[in-house]
Amino acid sequence: MKAYVAGVGMTRFEKPETREWQYWDMVREAGDAALADAGIAYTDVEQVPIGYCFQPSTAGQRAVYELGLTGVPVYNVNNNCATGATALMLARQLVEGGACDCVLALGFERMRKGALGAGADGGDFAASPVARHYGIMAARHGFAAAPPTAQIFAAAAREHMEEYGTTEEQLAAVAAKNHRHSAHNPYAQFRDVYEVEDVLAARTVHPPLTKLQCSPTSDGAAAAVVVSERFAQERSLTGLAELAGQAMATDTEESFASGSCVDVVGQPLSRAAARQAYERAGLGIEDVDVIELHDCFSVNELLTYEALGLCAPGESGALAESGATTYGGRWVVNPSGGLISKGHPLGATGLAQTAELVWQLRGEVGARQVPGARVGLAHNIGLGGAAVVTLLRAV
Repeated sequence: MKAYVAGVGMTRFEKPETREWQYWDMVREAGDAALADAGIAYTDVEQVPIGYCFQPSTAGQRAVYELGLTGVPVYNVNNNCATGATALMLARQLVEGGACDCVLALGFERMRKGALGAGADGGDFAASPVARHYGIMAARHGFAAAPPTAQIFAAAAREHMEEYGTTEEQLAAVAAKNHRHSAHNPYAQFRDVYEVEDVLAARTVHPPLTKLQCSPTSDGAAAAVVVSERFAQERSLTGLAELAGQAMATDTEESFASGSCVDVVGQPLSRAAARQAYERAGLGIEDVDVIELHDCFSVNELLTYEALGLCAPGESGALAESGATTYGGRWVVNPSGGLISKGHPLGATGLAQTAELVWQLRGEVGARQVPGARVGLAHNIGLGGAAVVTLLRAV
């Protein structure tokens, strides 16, 4: 059975502690928007997977109660930065498997100011689910007094530079592109435009990454209504996007055996998820028009170009610098501004990517519209590790 995204919605992504709202307020805003976009009521929804990372257990129920007290099953999902896409994947599986005709996937985050920690439980680093990942980094690069996530991605950047000659200017070109794209996105946390020189001149977080190459902490929520073909036909729903192919991959020995941070931060599992998603959709990267990918740091966009097949290993820096991934190029990558500029509320990110792609496939985004977009790809990855690749096709 096929599954379709019938409606999407999201809040504006905000700097933490700047808007007076609770997580249930943001879920109500995004959820109501998605339901209205689909043209259905919450009473039509049969199950709700809802993702978040920084609230207690059953916070999903508390949030969903703002939409209605209908008694439907609610699943609380936590898969680090891939949480939103994981909620979408559960919704798709429920519909494709015939268990439901209408599922609402939700994701939200209410974060604190400042950089993320290393995921240590109560300060015990050995108990961290990413202790193995950081251990690989420390063995090769040491461990500095800097934000841990920035360190591990910066280490991957240095390795890529050393092996392939990737330059700081090429890394900065990714960030400049995404900041430029976000200027046209009213949902983006940041809408200022920066040139490559501005990105390079910004404060260094951990060499070679500057502040403008790092995604911020953010508050916000996003949602998607996933329906069956039968439900869509019965309700005469329009503006559908088919979930043509989707796959999740987790770490294998390949992530750790090389001792390389390029592998540790997820390039192999992104490659595996992409390969499976292409096969299931009967599509390839040559069929894709618009991409929303997980640029938590500028280097991860380059690594993901290679994992998705936009270019061969080592060619991603030149690809970014060439203009092939912006308007007028072969693909438009992160027209929303991506995580770097749109923002990164962990639980909402994957579903916000979905919202952007659905709007793109409908031709509804004005100045940031990708001309003739018919196939979109979303890539959402969480260190620890999970990578979800989703292919959406206009109906």
